[in-house]
Amino acid sequence: MSNQEFETHNVKIDKLDKKGSGMGHVWRDAGGSNPRKLKLNVPQTLIGEEAKVTVPNPDRKLARVLPDEIITQHPERVVPPCPHFEKCGGCVWQHWTYEGQLAYKTGEVKSFLEAEGFDSGVVADALGMETPWEYRNKMEFTFGRDGALGLHELGNFRNVIDLDTCLIAGDEMVEAMLEVSEWAREHELSGYDKDKHEGLLRNLMTRQSQKTGELMLAIFSTGTPEENQAAVDDLVSRLTSKFRNLKSLMWMENRDWADMAQSEKTHVLHGRDYINDEMYGYKYRIWFDTFFQTNPLQAEKLVDLAIEMAEVTEEESMIDLFCGVGTFSLPFAARVKALAGIEIVETSIESAKRNAEDNGLDNTYFLAKDARRGMDEILGTWGRPDLLMLDPPRSGAGGKVMRRIGRLGTDRVVYVSCNPESFADDITWLREYGYELERVQPVDLFPHTVHVELVALLRKMDSTL
Repeated sequence: MSNQEFETHNVKIDKLDKKGSGMGHVWRDAGGSNPRKLKLNVPQTLIGEEAKVTVPNPDRKLARVLPDEIITQHPERVVPPCPHFEKCGGCVWQHWTYEGQLAYKTGEVKSFLEAEGFDSGVVADALGMETPWEYRNKMEFTFGRDGALGLHELGNFRNVIDLDTCLIAGDEMVEAMLEVSEWAREHELSGYDKDKHEGLLRNLMTRQSQKTGELMLAIFSTGTPEENQAAVDDLVSRLTSKFRNLKSLMWMENRDWADMAQSEKTHVLHGRDYINDEMYGYKYRIWFDTFFQTNPLQAEKLVDLAIEMAEVTEEESMIDLFCGVGTFSLPFAARVKALAGIEIVETSIESAKRNAEDNGLDNTYFLAKDARRGMDEILGTWGRPDLLMLDPPRSGAGGKVMRRIGRLGTDRVVYVSCNPESFADDITWLREYGYELERVQPVDLFPHTVHVELVALLRKMDSTL
């Protein structure tokens, strides 16, 4: 019998943490003269709610527990439509009205800017989706120990929730996931055990273009297809007969201990190793490891906003920093005299060159270099460009890169960010170079999650610096 102790408390939620869970605290009377503060992390709650919680081993400073009951409900609370919401760690805000989510995300962008001394009045309300479901064009599902496919459990990365639906993925992607899951169980193929580093099947990646309809399925495994030939033959047969849009079916060998969807050797079981996609009227080739906007409908709004804020002309030149495969480069290249794209990942640069060629653009110049050295090369070749655009990773560009941008001194800087906190920190470096923050437009690319993206314009006001 367990000697574990439990305490029941009613807790008032006063804020949300970075993962979208409610935070509050209670004061415990531990039998002494001084009460002790217990901080509580309570997922699936909203600010202002009072929740009843049961805390195991309460003699600690912080505990993470699900609510037993919501005593006082927030007026924006709704019934989550997904049957897996309470256990799945994917969509943490399905219990919140979409309007409430958007308002909170707008407020978060404003608060990060205010903390760095910027005027939050330049921030517009976040742009949401008309229908915030089935928006993802890529999903990575994980095989459980019995071979069933799903997503990781909320708060427990080692446990996989067996799914029968996923409301943020397209219907055909979900159908393909269920078909692969049934195949794995029928053939009694083991899922990968992260603790023992045993088992055959690790992940299933699904990608599907919302424009062309082309579907990619990639199974990540610790074995080879030849070692499981009968099962693989059956997989190819049932998938190709059921999914006419299946243009890429691959078996990826991955024996690395790191829990990542990566490939040591790729076997194309059907079709090719990429699919064709389109965004903003431009064609792209997408491989399994290509970074491409996961919500293309909202990503097109990002492109629209960036073009609108940039106000480029056909006589101007520009730099697209952290350009990736050219998501922003191609639409901009059609509107400027010359565009240089800089990206440290060589495979992305090769894709960007190919994408520019496929779309008939001959005024682009793509460099596989780090941001600072790439800017130095462009400055030496072209002189100072008129515009700089950057779309850095979540960690931001960093002070060294931002100071180099400041010294470069372009008239305008358009910053596309997937992390408002690192964005606010980055742009502080541009103030000493005479730049002012003129406009910020948040865009919701990931409904029912904590994430929000934005497009911002900074203009150089003091040309003497």
